[in-house]
Amino acid sequence: MTSSLPIPLDLVLWLRERCGEYIFDVAGIYHRSGTNDWPLMAVDAEDLHAKLALGGHLLPLPKEPAALANVLEVSIVDALLKATAETDGLEARRGSERGYPDLEFSGAALNGRYHAVDVKVARRRRGGRYTESRITLYTANTYFLHPNLHWPGTFRPFDDYLSHLDLLVLYTLDPDSISRAHDLELIVQESWSIASRQRSSTTREYIGAVDRIEDLRAGKGAFGTQAEFYRYWRAFGFRLSIQVQRQLTRLVRQQQAEIETLRAQRDNARPADQ
Repeated sequence: MTSSLPIPLDLVLWLRERCGEYIFDVAGIYHRSGTNDWPLMAVDAEDLHAKLALGGHLLPLPKEPAALANVLEVSIVDALLKATAETDGLEARRGSERGYPDLEFSGAALNGRYHAVDVKVARRRRGGRYTESRITLYTANTYFLHPNLHWPGTFRPFDDYLSHLDLLVLYTLDPDSISRAHDLELIVQESWSIASRQRSSTTREYIGAVDRIEDLRAGKGAFGTQAEFYRYWRAFGFRLSIQVQRQLTRLVRQQQAEIETLRAQRDNARPADQ
């Protein structure tokens, strides 16, 4: 009789279902000063919102794209962490602010394998067919280019992940509303499937996604296979700053030292007559 591992959770499907349940409920920035009398009585959340706004206690969220994106990202990651805690066998942890990934999933429900999920927030361009700018998929000249090294700001080497997923958050800016972000759409795709052949920045070593929203929804990027994507971008010839070169040298030396330690342990464990 042979045993087999249980069928793992379909993480993409799980994420899409959770995204379908997500509601952006950040009403604004709470301002202590206001005109309301205290104690303030409210019968429900909507009533409280209305009274706080009327009393001048709610300030608008920032319109600046990076600042608004941070608010959206924190809200969505919090919702996913809560959903993870309610799912048997699934584990997740939040990444650092400038690290990769934003969320790491693992646990018995995934047969102990690791999956990287990055949250990307993009504003729709006027007309609604394209993103305002290309979404950045990866910083290409560090963990992506050298996937076997454990770079600062990451949980583990890039190649230790079974999958790399992007959770895209598209919104339309409503400058007259307190919450700013209107008509949210959440899309989950494998990162390679929405990649373009363009960088997302002319000055930084970033890999860009396609910017047509219909292609993002369909997972229709510039590459037919994952292997083609990696072949193209790892041969691109990204620049290495002095800082990145120093990090790379240190990580290679560290990896070599670990290999030599493991070899020594293996040799010492062999019987003397071998």
